[in-house]
Amino acid sequence: MGNVGTIKVFEDDRVAIWELVMEPGESTPIHTHAHDYVFYILEGATIEVFDAGGAFLYTFESKAGDAFAFKCVDGELVSADGKGLRTPVTHSARNAGTTRFREILVETKARG
Repeated sequence: MGNVGTIKVFEDDRVAIWELVMEPGESTPIHTHAHDYVFYILEGATIEVFDAGGAFLYTFESKAGDAFAFKCVDGELVSADGKGLRTPVTHSARNAGTTRFREILVETKARG
């Protein structure tokens, strides 16, 4: 299983911050999100999302300045921002665009 980003920028007991970079045609490894998170697009592209078995789920367009928020609910990531997206917590993504994709992802850890 892969990480949720390319580079972990920061982590403490409350948050983990990742940078994710995908060149055109590049894919993430299959990975699992264990925490709610938000990501902010620095460089946008067309992104395809696949389930753990590699089956295509959907495509979404992202542009610089977009932000997306997800909550982990019963094995799914559910939009917490009204965008209506749903994704299994275990999935992969591919940059189907012609430009580099880059985001900052912030995971929020449950406080005990």
